[in-house]
Amino acid sequence: MSIQVQNITKQYGEQLALNNVTLSIDKGIVGLLGPNGAGKSTLMKIITCFIPPTSGTVSVNGFDVMDKPMEVKRIVGYLPEHNPLYLDMYVREYLNFVAGIHHLNGKAAKERIERMIEETGLSLEAHKKIGALSKGYRQRVGLAQAMMHYPQVLIPDAPTSGLDPNQLIEIRNLISDLGKEKTVLLSTHIMQEVEAICQRAIIINKGVVVADDKIENLKQDNTANNVIVVEFESQVSESLLRNIPQVANVRRVKDNHWILEPQGDTDIRANLMRWSVDNGLIIKTLQKEDISIEEAFQKLTK
Repeated sequence: MSIQVQNITKQYGEQLALNNVTLSIDKGIVGLLGPNGAGKSTLMKIITCFIPPTSGTVSVNGFDVMDKPMEVKRIVGYLPEHNPLYLDMYVREYLNFVAGIHHLNGKAAKERIERMIEETGLSLEAHKKIGALSKGYRQRVGLAQAMMHYPQVLIPDAPTSGLDPNQLIEIRNLISDLGKEKTVLLSTHIMQEVEAICQRAIIINKGVVVADDKIENLKQDNTANNVIVVEFESQVSESLLRNIPQVANVRRVKDNHWILEPQGDTDIRANLMRWSVDNGLIIKTLQKEDISIEEAFQKLTK
């Protein structure tokens, strides 16, 4: 596994920021979600060697963050939530400075800088001072520095904050492409972003991992009721559908598509199948109604 977190606890005085967190992350894009103050940024800072844990261990590609911090920093790219930049420096000047930190010089540094400028969409703004850039373009500069050394692991904290819709899509596509070859731990409050590019989500609440699963499983497991979406081959009336045992409510979606809400949390699928046979009706599709990742998040973090 690229990232291994074992029994991590972080205490700030009387405040318990992380409480015995254990997780593992391999290649691909994993969303790190949670309300403000849940412990997401603290966890990311521990993984990237910015702060030590109170107890527990973290390793990145086999390197312990406490014993081998320089090795970890060589293979990790990090974009903090509050993007720290030298506002008096020009874009290329700053990226050249970052390249030097990673021991990239001369032609190699120039080629890497130009590639990062192109990949992050900075070409039209690269001649400006960072202080003259909009928040969205400053985010791009932050991403460029995080990727300057071609890290094996990328950890962006709220990377699309402040971007307009077009920029947001471009950065999402960039992160999605990176996730094909690298490990990406993405922290964000934008739930549509998680559904669009993450294969898995880890949800933290009050310093504890409350969910860790594939996106589709999180949506299914947290469905409030066994609400059914059904499509019949032929037309059927609402009054007839209300005769299905233990159905509390019926709603038409379109044409022959209906939503059936059960009494309580009853699974009405068997009743629906028997009823359809008794009434000579053919069911074309039948599935539980999905909830959004946002609804799952709200249920898990209330």
